Amino acid sequence: MEPMRRTALIRGILLFTNYFLIIAALYQLKPASRSIFIEQVGSEHLPYVWIATAISLALIISLYNRLVARFSRMHVVIGTVAILISLLGLFRLLLNAPTQVTAFAFYIFVDILSVILVEQFWSLTNSINSEQDGHRWYALIGTGGLLGGVLGGIGAHALITYAAMNTLDLLLVAATILLLLMALTLLMQRCGLYHEQSTAAHERHVDSGFWRTIIGNRYLTLIAALLLLSQIIEPLVEFQFMHAVEAAYGDREARTAYLGSFFSLLSGVAIAINLILTPLIHRWLGAIAGLAMQPLSVAVSTMFFIANPTLLTAATLKIADRGLSYSINRASKELLYIPIDAVLIFQAKAWIDMFGYRVFKILGSVMILLLTQWLWFTVSVPATGWLSLIICITWMAVLVGVKREYRKVSRHSLNNTDR
Repeated sequence: MEPMRRTALIRGILLFTNYFLIIAALYQLKPASRSIFIEQVGSEHLPYVWIATAISLALIISLYNRLVARFSRMHVVIGTVAILISLLGLFRLLLNAPTQVTAFAFYIFVDILSVILVEQFWSLTNSINSEQDGHRWYALIGTGGLLGGVLGGIGAHALITYAAMNTLDLLLVAATILLLLMALTLLMQRCGLYHEQSTAAHERHVDSGFWRTIIGNRYLTLIAALLLLSQIIEPLVEFQFMHAVEAAYGDREARTAYLGSFFSLLSGVAIAINLILTPLIHRWLGAIAGLAMQPLSVAVSTMFFIANPTLLTAATLKIADRGLSYSINRASKELLYIPIDAVLIFQAKAWIDMFGYRVFKILGSVMILLLTQWLWFTVSVPATGWLSLIICITWMAVLVGVKREYRKVSRHSLNNTDR
């Protein structure tokens, strides 16, 4: 094997392992944070913590971007992981006698941890791989994250059920995994596998007015609407699922064990869809059909949940939403960008990832609060499913518009290529 190809293979394997460790650590913390929050605060207050998380992320990501601009990305990664490990140790002490405040803060911390670790992983990965390397290795690397979710969730369930550990012990397990992550990252640097590719071309095109480009382009506007509608539906589905978990499990350890096994199942479904269903749908029906799978599945699952609001139907709804979002939806939406100019792709992704997702998740949370707490009338948790159905119908209508524009843009791109 040629030295360059061997180096690329080793780098791909190490990045696969790196992403595996990140998601495995996260899937120790997600069951713990959700279980502790339900015990101390209650599922009816989840929209408040989602709003607080979105606001906190806006502030922290702004600071994080400044650090990335000033320091080496490798140093930022190592420093960030060290801080997160220290904070996990602090939360382990504080949660020995949990309160509503510490449970609320821990939930926010875990969600911020997940965003930062995943964002900086892909930022580092993009900076050390060429575009050609990305096409060759990113599918493998992404599978590492899904596998980390499966084994991480199984591990959390097994440690609670069979190893006589409790929910708080999962924080120390996650800290240990993050120590391994730090060691692996340092190993990559020592072995000379870390070499940043220039991103200056992209950075030149980012300015405070890039959102105007999206609004002025009908195709990009429809793509943004399509992707952001999924962010409105996510908190609704999560609210319904966590309410069902709270009703089914009164004991904290049993609840944590269930959530660990559920998150493992969710990742397993996403892997199966990625390996089996996604290639078939894309080959025979195309990207638009792939994008239609999630709203259709969520709509059907929501109707079952409204008719019979049990943990089983809520879990099925959650899998229909996130299982498809992590697999076929994620792969399909990337195909929408192919006919677009590279600069417009970068600008569209920047607007959606840095601004749109957070704003629309807040909007979804506010809708829940309006229906269940703030208005002069309230609706039951199962009845919030009717709002989900309305959003899914809107989602499908936008998808019809995307299909039309996708054909136009694809024909235009093909004509330009032929010339």
